Amino acid sequence: MIPTSAIDRDERSDLVERLATLGARYDAAPLFPFESLRLLARAGYHRRFAPIGAGGEAFTDARARHAAIRDALRIVGRSDLSIGRLYEGHVNALLLFDWYATPEQTAWLSRALDRDAWFGVWASEPPPGVRLSSGDIAVLDGTKHFASGAGGLDHALVTVAVTDDERRLAIVPANIASRTDASGWRVRGMRASVSGRYDLSGLAVEPSMLLGAPGDYDRDPRFTAGAWRFCAVQLGGIEALLAEVRRAMGEAARADPVQRARFGDALVATRTAGFWVAEAALRFADEHPDAVAVAQLARGVVERAGLDVMEAAARLLGTRSAFDGERADKIIRDLSLYLRQAGPDHARDQAALAFLDHDAWRDGDPLW
Repeated sequence: MIPTSAIDRDERSDLVERLATLGARYDAAPLFPFESLRLLARAGYHRRFAPIGAGGEAFTDARARHAAIRDALRIVGRSDLSIGRLYEGHVNALLLFDWYATPEQTAWLSRALDRDAWFGVWASEPPPGVRLSSGDIAVLDGTKHFASGAGGLDHALVTVAVTDDERRLAIVPANIASRTDASGWRVRGMRASVSGRYDLSGLAVEPSMLLGAPGDYDRDPRFTAGAWRFCAVQLGGIEALLAEVRRAMGEAARADPVQRARFGDALVATRTAGFWVAEAALRFADEHPDAVAVAQLARGVVERAGLDVMEAAARLLGTRSAFDGERADKIIRDLSLYLRQAGPDHARDQAALAFLDHDAWRDGDPLW
């Protein structure tokens, strides 16, 4: 009898390869990756992390749930970072429904998922931002940019200002062609994420499409500590690059102790990033007091690992790492863009301040 874990590994490997093949196609001709999302849905990734009332899986506890989310994000990131970005947004949306949805909204989500609807979360916007008018009919005014999946996803949770100090989430259609502008998304990597602009001006929002209360979306630790999720996707891409380097290394490189040492350093960097992502996910699940600080540190560790492994790939594979059509080239281009998350230095500084504020070892913290 074949062990279940072996079957699972085979299924995961098949999914990774099929998504990677599709990813290369969408990278060459950047269109919205509908086929990749359909494949993910057929593999059971679409609904798994939804609220139980919307058909999501019932996990034994928060740790088990977030460990499963971590593994799923890593697998999809290992396949194609563009799809990983879209999938992380979908998971984020499902978690926000779980935390803040009314029973009626959970029922609406269930019906949407029955139709295989995909969701995103859009918070980035050019000045003056997106506002929600008050009155008998609430109407949006403003535009989102870097809106991953714009024009292709079915729905998005968008942040909208309701006062000068607070914003809340509105559920909006995300696939209206006349509101979508992807012409500016001319990038070397992450092409299939289609992170364009989406005009929300004049769009009416029913009260039932307002998720949570003002301030809920920005509430910590969920907001800042949730960065561990995109770190998990990035980790998957780093692991994929390291695996590709190992596969493509020539015999001369394998026989060279200097090159083997370089590969060893890349392996250590990747594994270290994995430990930090796992710890950040665990602390998020536990609502640990240091969840935010650990997630902020994990961001820097993953970024450093990505930069180190990309450099190692260039040195170990040589010009092959930059040839169009090579898997390593695509991963490097995607990682180069995806690692550019906002405010990395500020995030690490805030984490350092948090750990300077108390002696974690004396508090029984296993982190150090």
